[in-house]
Amino acid sequence: MSSKEFNQQLLNYQNPLIAFAMSLTKDYDDARDLAQETMTKALLYRSRYSEEFNFKSWIFTIMRNSFFNVHKRKKKTHSIFSYEDASEVISSDNNYSPETFYNYNEIQNTIGSLDNIYRVPFEKYHQGYKYREIAEQLNLEIGTVKSRIFFARKKLAARLTDHKV
Repeated sequence: MSSKEFNQQLLNYQNPLIAFAMSLTKDYDDARDLAQETMTKALLYRSRYSEEFNFKSWIFTIMRNSFFNVHKRKKKTHSIFSYEDASEVISSDNNYSPETFYNYNEIQNTIGSLDNIYRVPFEKYHQGYKYREIAEQLNLEIGTVKSRIFFARKKLAARLTDHKV
C-alpha cells in the first residue's frame, strides 16, 4: 500500500475512530485526543502494517491498546476521589475506625524503609512504568523486576499488618 493510500485509509476511519474513542473515554475531548494519538501511532508504525492485516482492525487495536495503557497508567499514578465517593464511604455500614487506616506519611515511610533493590522497582511500577521499562532502566531481567516488586508488596503487607481495606 502506498503512503497516499495508507493516509487516505486512515482519514476514512477518522470519524469511526472518534466514535470508538467516545465509547471508551465517555468524554469528547479525551476521545479526540485518543483518536489523534491513534492516528499518530498508525503513521509512526506504518512500516509495521502489512496488507495481509485488516486495516480497520489494525488501527482499532492501536486505539484500544493506547486507551488501556493510558488508563492503566493514570489509575496507578492518580487516585481520583470525588465528593460522591466520600458520601458513600461516610454513609456505608463499614465498621472501620480511624485507627485502621494509615496516613500517607506512614505509608511513604514504610515504602522508604524497604531496601533499595525492592523499593526502586516498586516505586517505578506504581509510577506507571511497565516491567520492561523498569528492567531496561535498572539493567535487570524482567523476571527479577517482577519478583522484586512481588517481594516489596509482601514486605509492605507484613509491616502494615493492621491495615484493613
